[in-house]
Amino acid sequence: MAKTNKTIIQWLRWPIHYRISLIVLFMILVFGEIISLVEPKEFPTTFDGIWWVVVTVSTVGFGDYVPETYLGRGIAIIMILAGASFVSAYFASISAAAIKRQNSHAEGTISFKGSDHVVIIGWNEKANEMIESLQSVKPYKQIVLVDDSLKESPLIENVHFVRGNPLHDKTLLKANILEADAAIITADQHKNEHDADMHSILVLLTLKGINPSLYCIIEILTELQTKNADRAGADEIIRSYKLTSHFMMSSYLAKNGLSKFYSELNPASGNLFKILPVSDELIGKTFKEASHELLEKESILIGIKRGEETKVNPPLTYEIQPLDSLIVFTH
Repeated sequence: MAKTNKTIIQWLRWPIHYRISLIVLFMILVFGEIISLVEPKEFPTTFDGIWWVVVTVSTVGFGDYVPETYLGRGIAIIMILAGASFVSAYFASISAAAIKRQNSHAEGTISFKGSDHVVIIGWNEKANEMIESLQSVKPYKQIVLVDDSLKESPLIENVHFVRGNPLHDKTLLKANILEADAAIITADQHKNEHDADMHSILVLLTLKGINPSLYCIIEILTELQTKNADRAGADEIIRSYKLTSHFMMSSYLAKNGLSKFYSELNPASGNLFKILPVSDELIGKTFKEASHELLEKESILIGIKRGEETKVNPPLTYEIQPLDSLIVFTH
């Protein structure tokens, strides 16, 4: 009795469309076998019986096989009454399951199963711009958006939405953070600068706690929290307060429409900044010589990165060393 109850409970746990599918399949096989036994002349093989059952309960009714005896027609009546209702329920459950899954995607409750994707934490206009840029540069790259302020997905193509608090492990695991390529943490626009930075750093700690090797980019709004973001393991810290102030001051000093130039720095326009290792033929050469060589390859040498030190537009006589990296502007 206990075994029977356990079996029934397990059966009821299955999705309803699975259960109805099995019942319909069982009915097709059983009635196909019965009709071939009752009327062997009209239904020479079991497959002929199965064919008749399928076209009958699906209301197609080709009429190529028809029961002739009263018993056969009685079986047909039972099959039609039982089978048609189950087939209708089957298609209804399939439709309901499809709609439910679509709604679940929109509501952000479905886990992401892919890998090598980019996880963006927080929805705002910056996140929207990043998604558009990334899709222009790498249209094949899958993006997972994690946010708890949105009630439903922004429905952007190739973006999987996960709704939830990024401070919770289960939310990040839904975003498959263990197999992600990188994570970008944007500042929470609903908080003041200090609270937004504290929240971003806590998210960073959560990400690194789950996946220590994950490449993390974090946006910081105040100078005070920059060191804390570095201590938390940020691979790249974007000081948006500095970038904005520098661009605004440069525009003021130039007074000649520099904002149009800044828009060209968007990767979506085809212009990219790259950090490249020094090739053997450039070791020992000056910044001027290296600039000429890269210019022939349609790349502009902007600066040199040496360890933690970065020099933009160094002296022309600045000598390139083996462990240096080149900051290049290319398209």
